[in-house]
Amino acid sequence: MAENFVIEAQSRNIVGKKVSQLRRQGIVPVTVYGPKSEPVNLQVEYRPLQLALLKAGGTNLIQITVNGKATPVLAREVQRDILRNDIMHVDFFAVDMSAKITIDVPLHFVGESAAVSTKKGILVTGPTTLAVETLPSHLLNQIEIDISNLNEVGDSIHVRDLKLDSEITVLNDPDEMIARISQPAAARSEEDAAAEAAEGVGEVEIIKKGKADEEDEG
Repeated sequence: MAENFVIEAQSRNIVGKKVSQLRRQGIVPVTVYGPKSEPVNLQVEYRPLQLALLKAGGTNLIQITVNGKATPVLAREVQRDILRNDIMHVDFFAVDMSAKITIDVPLHFVGESAAVSTKKGILVTGPTTLAVETLPSHLLNQIEIDISNLNEVGDSIHVRDLKLDSEITVLNDPDEMIARISQPAAARSEEDAAAEAAEGVGEVEIIKKGKADEEDEG
């Protein structure tokens, strides 16, 4: 399950272009918004925010604490400096712990495919994330996809094959392909060449037969 992270924040009265003076002091302006509250302007020290975002990503709950009161949030939008990649502003979504939310969870492939290790096939993957609906208490860091059972060319894993907690609903099409063992390009080329050669032999035989028939007719 997802971990929790805590960030200490303070109320922020400085808005607009004046926030640049906060950034020069190592402070990042952030905004917390949600379905049950008006947007709130806060400010957070740069380094703790950077570490929390690095570890939490967009799928872990972060507790933003202001004057001892904690609000569970998810990082929704992180604005960065184009050149330096510094964090300029963050929008946090205030989570209602009793209401389901929809979130994109990254996929993580584990295990080893015998078909790949023996070079009988190559692993072809589909989406990098899946959209899931669940309560905040059941959020996932990632969804592990075990490819160790993909042993032959043609073996595949689809969304419908996933075994997740009953509290988690995957919104993607059940028939969407997540991973498949495909034939290597070299093997496909050899098969195509063999097929073309076979077709050529058939054509030659037909032509020869046609000549023989003409001679017989003559």
